[in-house]
Amino acid sequence: MQLTSHSFKDGQAIPGEFAFAVPDAASHVALSANRNPHLAWSGAPQGTQSFVVVCHDPDVPSRGDDVNQEGREVPATLPRVDFFHWLLLDIPAGTTQIEAGAQSDAVTARGKSGPAAPGGLRHGINDYTGWFAGDEQMKGDYYGYDGPCPPWNDTLVHHYVFTVYALATPTLAVTGPLTGANLQAALAAAPVLAQARLTGLYSLNPAVPAV
Repeated sequence: MQLTSHSFKDGQAIPGEFAFAVPDAASHVALSANRNPHLAWSGAPQGTQSFVVVCHDPDVPSRGDDVNQEGREVPATLPRVDFFHWLLLDIPAGTTQIEAGAQSDAVTARGKSGPAAPGGLRHGINDYTGWFAGDEQMKGDYYGYDGPCPPWNDTLVHHYVFTVYALATPTLAVTGPLTGANLQAALAAAPVLAQARLTGLYSLNPAVPAV
C-alpha cells in the first residue's frame, strides 16, 4: 500500500492550516484552522473490507514540568511518549481518500462530538481529552481530528505519523473507550492485511523550525 497527501509531503512540514495552533509573536501560539489534511491511499490488498486511519505524535514530553514555561525549554534528552491526534474507523473498502477539512474544520472547545463521524464513519477519542481535563473552558471528550500543537519551547521538531490500515473485517471491535491505546490493542488482534505510513513535521518553537 501507499499513502500520500496533497496537504504535505512525506518528511516535510505540515502547513499551519492543518494544525491546532500556529506560532504567534505576542502570545507564543494562536489557535489555527485545525483542518484535517487530505489523505489518499492505493494498493490495498484483495480481501480488504475496511480501513482505519491513525495519526500519532511519538515526540510528546513524558513530563510536563518545563512545557510552555517562560524562561525554560523542554530538553531533547527528555523521554518521549505517544499522543494520538486522530482515530478514524470503519472506513468503507471502496474509499481511497479523505478530503482536506472533511472531518475537521475548526477548533471546537470541549471537543467534537462522537463517535459518529461524517460519512457514516466512526471517530475515536484523541489525547486532547486528557490534555484539557483540568481546563474548565476546554475540558471534554475530543473526538476525531485535532492537529499539531507541540510545546512552543520544545527543542525537538515533532513527527506526526499518519497510518492507514487495511482490515479483512468491515468494522474494528474495540474493547472499552475508543482511545488510542485501546485501538492499538484492537489492531494488534485484528486481521490487518496491509498498512502504509506518511509522516509530517511541525514545530511551534521559532528557534527549532520544521524543515
